Amino acid sequence: MTTAKDLFIIAMDPGPERSVGQGDLSLALAGAELIDLIDAGALTVDEDRIVPGGPSTPRDGLLGEAAALLTRQQPYERIEDWLWRRGRDLSAAYQAALEEAGELTRERSGLLSFGSKRVAPADTPARRGAAERWEAREPVLAALASAVGVEGGRPEEETGTDGSGTGEPGFDEPGFDDAVTAVVTAVHDAVMELEAVRQRRTIENSAFANLWRGP
Repeated sequence: MTTAKDLFIIAMDPGPERSVGQGDLSLALAGAELIDLIDAGALTVDEDRIVPGGPSTPRDGLLGEAAALLTRQQPYERIEDWLWRRGRDLSAAYQAALEEAGELTRERSGLLSFGSKRVAPADTPARRGAAERWEAREPVLAALASAVGVEGGRPEEETGTDGSGTGEPGFDEPGFDDAVTAVVTAVHDAVMELEAVRQRRTIENSAFANLWRGP
């Protein structure tokens, strides 16, 4: 399983107090793909630019699709731009792929609803592998999950990008080189930007509704 698929499975069970937005998750999935492609040697990061490596065909279909979409002409694509471009409806693509692979099951009722369907992770080796990675608080998975609001009970003294206990895994942990740090930071920034857009639209819609109500 890829980091993105592990993230999707983990994000489906954030707890009864909240659900994960599909837009937030799509951005984080796009970031997870970049990190897996970095690990595979398919790309490097130069400051905030994605520099593709040699031709690569990952075994995972969605990851292979992501590799094929990398911009190979200079100036290379910025990480932030990739997140928005690749992230469009990406959570739906992962849901479809995992359903087809038998990793998700449909439920008649439940707290989590992706579109018109209610789905849950099936009891498979892939789900157990994702759970083990999550329970071990693998730093990259924990950081991406944190970006979409899924917290996993890390001890407070171990959280925070600077050790301050802010709830985000520290970027000085194993697995966080400069390239991975750049991607995770961009994911957090993009999710915050999306939330700002939502809040602005809520305010605008409220103001419009009040205008029609009149004094």
